[in-house]
Amino acid sequence: MRPFDVQVNGYAGTDFCSPNLSGEKLHSACVALETDGVDSILATIITDSLDRLLLKVANLVHLREQDPLAQKMIAGIHVEGPFLNPAPGYIGAHDAEYVKLANVDDAKRMVDAGKGMIRLVTLAPEMDPYFETTRFLKGEGVVVSAGHCNPSLEQLKGAIDNGLTMVTHLGNGCPVELPRHDNVVQRFLHFREQLWTCFIPDGHHINFYSLKNYLDLVGVERAIIVTDAITAARLGPGLHRVSGFEVEVDDEGVARRPGSANLAGSTLTMARLRRNLREQLGLSDDEIQQLIDINPRKALGL
Repeated sequence: MRPFDVQVNGYAGTDFCSPNLSGEKLHSACVALETDGVDSILATIITDSLDRLLLKVANLVHLREQDPLAQKMIAGIHVEGPFLNPAPGYIGAHDAEYVKLANVDDAKRMVDAGKGMIRLVTLAPEMDPYFETTRFLKGEGVVVSAGHCNPSLEQLKGAIDNGLTMVTHLGNGCPVELPRHDNVVQRFLHFREQLWTCFIPDGHHINFYSLKNYLDLVGVERAIIVTDAITAARLGPGLHRVSGFEVEVDDEGVARRPGSANLAGSTLTMARLRRNLREQLGLSDDEIQQLIDINPRKALGL
């Protein structure tokens, strides 16, 4: 089994979103990930001003090129934002100040800064006029995922028709309270046969019995499990800095921006993730391999 995590914001004291990310810190994170049984990841960079986001992407690419272990561990970059829905609840822990409409010019700058390393972009379909950015990214070989969004059924269908193939952390990146039936979770599930659906199995982003229901409906063959790990993974409770803002981790490992009900990434490790899938959901080793090894590679064309 070769666990491949498509959403890792940082790990063991290293923040991939830091403007001051160093080669030493990157190497340290890669050592910790490898020690914890991870085969490879997509290093995730979240919403910021476009210029700062591009600098972070370029710096990560440069540092990776200098380190053989980083080249082995980091299969690519996942850019989550800035083309997200800024409404409260949907924006989650991202900074709404830097959210903007998707456009091809900015997407091209992102792709250029990534030098072929950007494998996945999370955006809100309703923030992509005429789905031009989705279409462009698909043409560049980048997988487009819907997250932090509230598209109508028609907008979601339009995005799929133009190249959208994934859902980022279903059940999160949305308000705590939603209409009973007409909501973004139900719309994603309606198109479950056409989308790869990602979940965070820490028991906090989604309680385990609900996750079991989702997996039964989506099917193990169409689901992907991720950690959504942040720099606080492995560090324990306390205040930690993530992408320029503070995150408070409680005794149960739940990370939130102080004073906010919204979760701010996860402190989940791959070892804990596998244990949760086995003990809390009763999944077999073959099913776990499908979710954390086979499916993410298929979804990204690797």
